[in-house]
Amino acid sequence: MQPNFDMRTHTLVSAFAGALLTAICAAAPGFAQSQYPQNPPPPQYPQTQQYPPPQYPQQGQYPPQQGQYPPAQNQQYPPPQQGQPPLLPPQRLEQLVQPIALYPDGLLAQVLTASTFSNEIPDAAGWANEHASLRGEALARAIQDDNLPWDPSVLALLPFPNVLNYLAQYMGWTQELGNAVLAQRGDVMDAIQRMRQDAYDYGYLRDSQYARVIVNGPGDIEIVPVTPGYYYVPYYNPRVVFVRPRPGFYAGGAIRFGPMITIDAAFSPWGWGGVGFGWRQHDILVNHRDWDRNWRNRRDYVSPYAYRRPEGPRVEHHEVRPGERRGDRGDHRDHDHDRH
Repeated sequence: MQPNFDMRTHTLVSAFAGALLTAICAAAPGFAQSQYPQNPPPPQYPQTQQYPPPQYPQQGQYPPQQGQYPPAQNQQYPPPQQGQPPLLPPQRLEQLVQPIALYPDGLLAQVLTASTFSNEIPDAAGWANEHASLRGEALARAIQDDNLPWDPSVLALLPFPNVLNYLAQYMGWTQELGNAVLAQRGDVMDAIQRMRQDAYDYGYLRDSQYARVIVNGPGDIEIVPVTPGYYYVPYYNPRVVFVRPRPGFYAGGAIRFGPMITIDAAFSPWGWGGVGFGWRQHDILVNHRDWDRNWRNRRDYVSPYAYRRPEGPRVEHHEVRPGERRGDRGDHRDHDHDRH
């Protein structure tokens, strides 16, 4: 009788251990999947348009590792130069650019260049949130009057507080993106094009009332505003739009858009005149000129922006007054980045 009792006991213990392990895995979604946090859902905008200051997590946090992709063709990278960050393989670059790959070209160019000044992002995000009631020429004047000390590429994102909030929230990811832009810009741009091609092939990336999709051929898919200067930031789940849909799945609606943000001539000093890409040449264009900052010249680089950093200290002239509207969002409540 004793052997039968031991066998039953062993069976019960094994079953309990298996159930416990299953519960632990279920409680930790990333247990066997990814070391990165999951993609944050699009924010729900309250009717009162009240936006508390963002809370920035510790550096080293990343946006989610989205979807699984077949590895790109094997590529042999030369060893990095002294002090240069390790060069990232194609699959890691794809994961890195997924959260921003479907941004309209002008905004995407500003995000890529601003990411190379990641240490300035948190302060800029805080200023943008504090002055979110301003828009248009009033916002442009505030940027000038407050003598903000950041690079023009960072100032260019001040009309988009939610974009800056995202960059500030995931500082580890932002720093890695900026390093990749400096060290291997062509590879970063190619990864963006592969992601756009996937989203297009799977039926998610299409013309809409918010943006036009221009397919010029392999490796050259542009996303531009329907009306020049009217930007809408897209919200999407990379685990959906970059993965082949199951049969019968309706692709429409997978990409949502936020409020319209108007970028006019008042913002041209911060690079919004002639900003975009030469995709085939791997050029980032600012004021119709190549932004050629890289890892070697990053400390001495002189940008093509019309604006130059002020020499004096930052001076705060503008405060949010009670009752002021959050101008970034205007009358639209759609999306992620305040000034589309």
